[in-house]
Amino acid sequence: QAQLVESGGGLVQPGGSLRLSCAVSGFTLEYYAIGWFRQAPGKEREGVSCLDSSDGNTYYADSWKGRFTISRDNAGDTVYLQMNSLKPEDAAKYYCAAEVFRGLPGRLGCLTPTSYDYWGQGTQVTVSS
Repeated sequence: QAQLVESGGGLVQPGGSLRLSCAVSGFTLEYYAIGWFRQAPGKEREGVSCLDSSDGNTYYADSWKGRFTISRDNAGDTVYLQMNSLKPEDAAKYYCAAEVFRGLPGRLGCLTPTSYDYWGQGTQVTVSS
């Protein structure tokens, strides 16, 4: 069974930074995608960023590009989301997700929640002074 565990959330001041981690395990397939999503109360889950092994690309939603960066630590089987210049409206529960069959080539599919097979339980990010 594929498993994803998020960590690194917490309370941060506006303008501050956090680095979220997603530890992945349970699959060794060649083609996959790992995405970061967030969901605030009463709102739909939205894509933040993703990386896709099938085309070798990373993708970002326009709203977060330039502030957030996705990366992977291959040795540690961990995917990160570096979040800078955080705003109060960034407060949400952040999830990582995995597609483990073919990858998700293309920006739209990679940032769409229904494209993914497995989900972590999320980590809460609060941005407040």
